Amino acid sequence: MFRWTQSITAKVLGIGVLALLMLIPLTQADGLVRERQGMRDTAIRRVSDGWGGPQGIGGFVIAMPSLEPARDPHSGGATTRDAVHVVLADEMATTADLAVTKRRSGMYEVPVYTGDVTIRGRFLPADVERAARESGATLYPERAELRLLIADTVGLQGITAVTVDGRPVRLASSSARMGPYSVLSVPFPVDTARETPIDFALTLRMAGTEAFSALPLARSSTVRLRSAWPDPSFQGALLPGKSQVTPRGFDATWQALDLNRAYGQHWDATDQEINGRLQASAFGVRLVQPGSVYQQNDRAGKYGLLFIALTFVAFFLFEVLKGLRLHPVQYLLVGAAMASFYVLLLALSEQIGFGFAYLAAAATVVLIVGGYASAVLRARGAGLVLGGVLSLVYAILYGLIGAEQYALLIGSVVLVAVIALLMYLTRRIDWYAYGVPFNSQTETP
Repeated sequence: MFRWTQSITAKVLGIGVLALLMLIPLTQADGLVRERQGMRDTAIRRVSDGWGGPQGIGGFVIAMPSLEPARDPHSGGATTRDAVHVVLADEMATTADLAVTKRRSGMYEVPVYTGDVTIRGRFLPADVERAARESGATLYPERAELRLLIADTVGLQGITAVTVDGRPVRLASSSARMGPYSVLSVPFPVDTARETPIDFALTLRMAGTEAFSALPLARSSTVRLRSAWPDPSFQGALLPGKSQVTPRGFDATWQALDLNRAYGQHWDATDQEINGRLQASAFGVRLVQPGSVYQQNDRAGKYGLLFIALTFVAFFLFEVLKGLRLHPVQYLLVGAAMASFYVLLLALSEQIGFGFAYLAAAATVVLIVGGYASAVLRARGAGLVLGGVLSLVYAILYGLIGAEQYALLIGSVVLVAVIALLMYLTRRIDWYAYGVPFNSQTETP
């Protein structure tokens, strides 16, 4: 008697369903990667809270009290309001040398740095007069102050020297903020009748975590960042005009003009829209840890279902070509062993690094699946062949993880080659001949 559930079609459909069921443990493994990555991000925040977060420097600006034109909210008539007007420098050059080390928080390593930062520039007193004329505000330059913008004052380790017009000055903490930036300030009356520029220079030492950026707060801004870190990621509103990256570190220089940003040379400091544009104009570098274990685990997991399906196909071909039979539970156990590879890989890679972890996890699964195949297929040769195929699969996966730029090309070529091989191996099979149950010879009509 023929039973449809024992047909080759039912077998293929059942294997397909089992492969799809493997999405459940694979999804759980992917969620575990995300969870561990979140724990690493928490470790980074713990380090940055005590050391200094992603650091940024803005240089000096002139801030002075002002009476800004406004509208009376009740009568709608013209009136004025107290405000603070900001005027930017004419030129500013910033140089930072970052010395990078790693701090541990639990089992996680976080790149941190200390940086010797030098800033030089000049203001034009005529810019203050121009700001009053263009804004229509009444400015009080005799009550002006110089403000230094810093992203995170926790990371400020010391100020070596600050000079304005060749005279040393002392910066003090301020409750004022400009966008997301904290402020250090010093009173500095400005004589608008003066014809010569106001020169300034300062040297300070800053600490931060993972990233350093600068703001183009001058008509012409030059920023140079240097470090022995070999894997920088330049980011922000501008990329460096000149950069040199070698295994011994990087040296990058930015040149920014006032035309490159979304705000002018002066503005009302209470204008939240402009303050919001400050952060958007920043540019700098992020200290990347290339191929972190979580990125590599994530890439490996993307091919999980494909490789489990290919392994199921290999087992199925042994069934068909050798006239054997495997139970769905046996397929399920093989799939479970392959899915456990990703959990084992994640756990080991956090302790011994991704390369050794991958070798250990892959070898473990190959031995388990190869030995199991030898037992259930009752042929040592079959186990060796399937173990070899699985080893090749994991070798290809490791190549895909490492070749990030060419992963799609390599993956597509391998997929087409596998399909072509399957078509070649099954080219002489009469699938209709397998439309009867495997044990039909033992059944009675």
